[in-house]
Amino acid sequence: MTKEIKEIRDIRDVPPVGKTSDDLVNGIQRHYLRTFGQHKPNNSVDYKYKALACTIRDRLMECWKNTKEAHEEQDKKRAYYLSLEFLMGRALGNAVLNLGLDEQTEEALHKLGLDVEEIIDQESDAGLGNGGLGRLAACFVDSCATLQLPVVGYGIRYEYGMFRQQIVDGNQVEEPDHWLRNGNIWELERPEHTQCVHFGGRSESYHDAKGTLRTRWVDTEDVLAVPYDTPIPGYKNGTVNTLRLWKSAATDEFNLGEFNAGSYPESVASKNEAEHISMVLYPNDASENGKELRLRQQYFLASASIKDVLRQWVEVHGNDFSEFAEKNVFQLNDTHPTVSVAELMRILMDDYALEWDAAWAITSQTMAYTNHTLLPEALERWPVYLFGRLLPRLLEIIYEINARFLSEVANRWPGDVERQSRMSIIEEGPVQQVRMAYLALVGSFSVNGVAQLHSDLLVEGLFADFYAMWPEKFNNKTNGVTQRRWMAWCNKPMSELITDTIGGDWVTDLGELRKLVPYADDAEFRKQWAACKHQNKERLAAIVEAECGVTFNPDAMFDIQVKRIHEYKRQLLNVLHVIHLYDRIKRGDTDNWTPRCVLIGGKAAPGYYIAKQIIKLVNNVAEVVNNDPEVGDKLKVVFFPNYRVSAMEVIAPAADLSEQISTAGKEASGTGNMKFMMNGAMTIGTLDGANIEIREEVGDENFFLFGLTAEEVEATRGHYNPDAIIADDADFSRVMELLECGHFSQFEPGLFSAIFHAIRSPHDPWLVAADFRAYVDAQQLAAEAFLDQNRWQKMSVLNTAYSGKFSTDRTMQDYNRDIWKLTPIPSKCS
Repeated sequence: MTKEIKEIRDIRDVPPVGKTSDDLVNGIQRHYLRTFGQHKPNNSVDYKYKALACTIRDRLMECWKNTKEAHEEQDKKRAYYLSLEFLMGRALGNAVLNLGLDEQTEEALHKLGLDVEEIIDQESDAGLGNGGLGRLAACFVDSCATLQLPVVGYGIRYEYGMFRQQIVDGNQVEEPDHWLRNGNIWELERPEHTQCVHFGGRSESYHDAKGTLRTRWVDTEDVLAVPYDTPIPGYKNGTVNTLRLWKSAATDEFNLGEFNAGSYPESVASKNEAEHISMVLYPNDASENGKELRLRQQYFLASASIKDVLRQWVEVHGNDFSEFAEKNVFQLNDTHPTVSVAELMRILMDDYALEWDAAWAITSQTMAYTNHTLLPEALERWPVYLFGRLLPRLLEIIYEINARFLSEVANRWPGDVERQSRMSIIEEGPVQQVRMAYLALVGSFSVNGVAQLHSDLLVEGLFADFYAMWPEKFNNKTNGVTQRRWMAWCNKPMSELITDTIGGDWVTDLGELRKLVPYADDAEFRKQWAACKHQNKERLAAIVEAECGVTFNPDAMFDIQVKRIHEYKRQLLNVLHVIHLYDRIKRGDTDNWTPRCVLIGGKAAPGYYIAKQIIKLVNNVAEVVNNDPEVGDKLKVVFFPNYRVSAMEVIAPAADLSEQISTAGKEASGTGNMKFMMNGAMTIGTLDGANIEIREEVGDENFFLFGLTAEEVEATRGHYNPDAIIADDADFSRVMELLECGHFSQFEPGLFSAIFHAIRSPHDPWLVAADFRAYVDAQQLAAEAFLDQNRWQKMSVLNTAYSGKFSTDRTMQDYNRDIWKLTPIPSKCS
């Protein structure tokens, strides 16, 4: 028996898995038969996908183990990325690409008579995010692995992701997205590292063995956090980092006493309540129950993750925390995980007996906060009564943090009571609120925005008081996206052309794309470039035909806006332009016309009435436009349903024109703008978010700019008169007449009254009417440029060539240089 155990543990004796196509064929067949019990061929694609996924995962496991061992042996500083969202998309293609097995995998599937696209399409998107915030987190962890930075992602393993969007009679209908219904091949449960998370109860004081007065949290309702690990492979470097997601579970399966008494529903109530925490992504917090569940989720993530990090520290260093801050850093992705500041304080003081000053020194040197929004209403605020009921011990700590902080403010600005009120973590009012962003500002050593304009506006406005106090804390880290997924994987035709032309180093150093600049003047290269784009457009057109029943002509301009549906992103402005084009066609104003296919996609929050009305308007306008024989192929419009990561992988390579038209000063950064730019689309946009930096990189002549600046937007407040703007613009007047007369809602009178009243309101914060004329004019310039295909393809090549700044590899290097200060750790895996 002893010998057997030794041999089982000595995994170095296990032969490595091979990487040839024949090795993959053997692996697929073995898993199909022995893992999934499929003893004869059948028509189910699911098991074939799972067999391939297991085969690829086998090739990750040894490197995953070796990466973990390398991190432990070197005992260097590590970072932990805490995020309530990780919009990972599909894992198979990314793993195949990063392992360098794309050709072997395609060959293996060909030998087995299987279609690559069909197998890959079988995988569900891991719907663990709402939009850009979650997708950014996914790109971050990919780049960290490629850069061999020791970074662990922490999130929640939601049973149901963001809803699956269906369009019924033009309306958004939300269906549950049970993405785990068929299991998840890529995750490994790690029950041995389960953590216990507390809620409710009360605080009590006591004297410890040394007679020191201390506090403990007692009579709590406890929930277990069970970790599930997902491998995050770097690109062809042997590094496999970890994304650890927490699933909630009850401490007891059921109450045996109540069960024996015949009360079965009551006996499992605690189990059901515990499991609700990780059941659904970001519950609607419009109701009191929604607010409570969302706060539970945020604390659940923070507590489980911090306890897990401290567990690993204590296993190596015992209870000596003297070097903890030197070797650990927590990056808080937006305000959602900022309760981590109070939780780390609680654990260090209550569980490890550190005094306040020592605990605060550690906490304030290990927490770093990223802000993702300029909208004050998007900053987390929790009623004190709710916080006190769910997390009484943490509320005590927050009060103490706030008291000490306000003492600093008073010392800095004596007698400035108004400033103290503005900066207080506790907001006074009819219902006291805990300002979570302020807790992060006070408790973090670094605070960053995600585009230069965003960071500037933060320190000039939203966080001006804190910047005045601690200017050294604030910095900018412009977002990016990973070119592995968003070029190398999703745009094979263009990627192959680029590699054949300048070599393949761009996959890990996107700045290499600048070598394409001279080729923008090469007619033969532009011809090949255009052929790649046309191939991508044909692929998207086929999907649009299948999902929307509308025929897109690949020779037309593909004008695309895909993102969350929100008023500040101004999908409404896009629709008004579509109505303008429709009006022009109906009036016969079609000389030198540019055929255009407009695709709009995105999900509206279930309780966001106006956003859902905008979706309905897009669909109603599309119904009229697409069925009018006078319009024909001059203009097509679709609302693309259930926009998601895997859809974007088809959409981005096909786009000609990228719509980035938010009200200036409202979009923190944007990352869709970067994906489109990398894939050779031109941007039509305002000076907002990362648009500014995109335009700086690519040049004014390769960007269609319009609209008020952030400063002009603010200057307009108070004397904005949209009725006058509309009356002075004949085109705009006709558009509004079509909208208001019910032309797009002939059988639903008054349906869009809320929309046109919003456009005409002098209090419209999004200033749709103010930017209409400039937007229409910029669209006309884009249409004219598209007619000159030589010019357009040159602009397309240059957009890709100058996109190097917008790789998350660069973003992560910036975070590491200025905030984390990690040492890259090579993997021991060959």
